[in-house]
Amino acid sequence: MTDGTRVEWREWDEAAFDEARRRGAPVLLALTATWCGECHEMDARTYAEPRIAANLNDGFVPVRVDVDRQPRVRERYNVGGFPSTVFCTPDGERIASAGFLGPDGMRDVLDRVRERWDTSGADAGRIPRSLRDDRPPRGPVTDRIEEHLAGQVDGAFDEEFGGWGDAPKFPLPRTVEFALKRDRAKARQTLDAITRGLFDEDAGGFFRYARTRDWGDPDRAKLLADNAALVRAFAHAYCYTGEDAYRRPADRTVEYLIDALWNGSAFGGSQAPTEAGDDTGPRTDLTAFADSNALAVDALLTLAAYTDAERPREYARRTFSTLRSELVDDGVVRHYAAPDAPTLVLADQAWTVAAATRAVQVLGDEGALDLARRVADRAIESLFDDGVFRDGPAEGPGLLDRAFHPLDGNVEMADALLDLATLTGEERYREVARDAVGAFAGAWDRLGVQVAGYGAVAARLGREGLSIRVATDPGSDLHRAALRVADHEAVVRPRAPDPDPGTARVTVGDRSRTVRAPADLAAAVADLAAE
Repeated sequence: MTDGTRVEWREWDEAAFDEARRRGAPVLLALTATWCGECHEMDARTYAEPRIAANLNDGFVPVRVDVDRQPRVRERYNVGGFPSTVFCTPDGERIASAGFLGPDGMRDVLDRVRERWDTSGADAGRIPRSLRDDRPPRGPVTDRIEEHLAGQVDGAFDEEFGGWGDAPKFPLPRTVEFALKRDRAKARQTLDAITRGLFDEDAGGFFRYARTRDWGDPDRAKLLADNAALVRAFAHAYCYTGEDAYRRPADRTVEYLIDALWNGSAFGGSQAPTEAGDDTGPRTDLTAFADSNALAVDALLTLAAYTDAERPREYARRTFSTLRSELVDDGVVRHYAAPDAPTLVLADQAWTVAAATRAVQVLGDEGALDLARRVADRAIESLFDDGVFRDGPAEGPGLLDRAFHPLDGNVEMADALLDLATLTGEERYREVARDAVGAFAGAWDRLGVQVAGYGAVAARLGREGLSIRVATDPGSDLHRAALRVADHEAVVRPRAPDPDPGTARVTVGDRSRTVRAPADLAAAVADLAAE
């Protein structure tokens, strides 16, 4: 595999590592992405240099990894961004790592790695700490988790420019959603800053992040996952405020996704900016990845629920149909439509459960509830071990056979399982969610604002949630009003069999109210919350 360089790239598979063992040579892993400008620059400047390419081809086994196609490799070998340049033993243990390397930097690193390898051989490798520890620190799920992360949202907030932390500035949509229920002013100031700094007023859609504290100099790549998450966050803000300033970016981003990333049956993964002097247009990866498409379904249906907009609803339906017909088989989610694509990746399983539960709530799709059960059950059966989810099967080349327990993946799965527990009445899903959240609770005081979503799901476990069971067809006035109750964590069940026909039962814990008129829903929610 040349990929425009002089390096004789291998695919990520067992054969490459077997070759390294036979040759007694270290492996170079080049982690790249279609949307990564510095990755393409490194191809043109470094890997195209004849002497460097010859050195790599003769003394190493070069393996090129597209991080969007191999998310578990990305999590194990990423060194803070892309490109990541990682040298490892034939067993996958790290010898040395770097980010972008120009020709001179690459020559220096190659000399050091070769010297270390010649001196120590396989003993030069090290296993990252996150893969050495058997389990994350378990603890009880208590109110202090939410309180600590709410304090982080306050303490790390940039009062002048919005958002959290210094440069670079990332949008952190999960943190925005956490703040919408706890400190709405900070959430709104952040969304306003994101609109000014990252929203593309010309084409629509959001750029990845800003390089400066004041949200300037954006990285102009656009990823489906980032845009879908921001559509959902802006939609929630619109639900709480009714202000068009939050609906407009969400609407225009949906149009951007349809215009730029729709591949005929689902959404492609990313679009890179057009480079200077390149008249071929932006690099667009139209591969439909399960995790980001499931997140897009969730986001588009959320926006449709709050606005009655038909286009987001229609494209969510079409995407969800592709997801379940082409990427899900007996509860196992395939990362993308290829025979050798990874399967049972935790993020794919979690976001598919979330998309399916959203389809039940907004569309009344009963088949989606069955799909959510099967995908959740397969994840629990295959990935849930001693009270925490692994990121995928403990098998594969390199360090893929080492168990890795990602906080974000456990949060997403736990959140989806709480919705599923409410929709089905099956308490076992709540108990799994509690275990998964508790697996990290021993380190609650070391968590920062970037993982505020952990605080949100911990809070859902600790308090009585709001559910609304509507005994009408989807799309009725009563159902639409239930979807717009100002609590984005509420769970709505249309076509519910238990209330009287034409009514809705509002429940908080063991207390409930039954109403007939849409106008009475908000009052019922307020009354129950006050009891």
